[in-house]
Amino acid sequence: MATHKIWVMSLIIVGAILGGVIPETKTVIACPLYCLQVEYMTCSSSGDEKLPPRCNCCLAPKNCTLL
Repeated sequence: MATHKIWVMSLIIVGAILGGVIPETKTVIACPLYCLQVEYMTCSSSGDEKLPPRCNCCLAPKNCTLL
């Protein structure tokens, strides 16, 4: 009888996972809610060109540095 209950619970859990009731875990990158005082931004795609700054690193494009 106990084996029957284990099988039923296993099926319920697998069904819940496949059905999306139990969501997958995801990695989240936190972004500061404040602006940094930067003079300019450089990006690897623009070489040494000084670009207008962004508020913080989350708003800057990938491979860019706030200076």
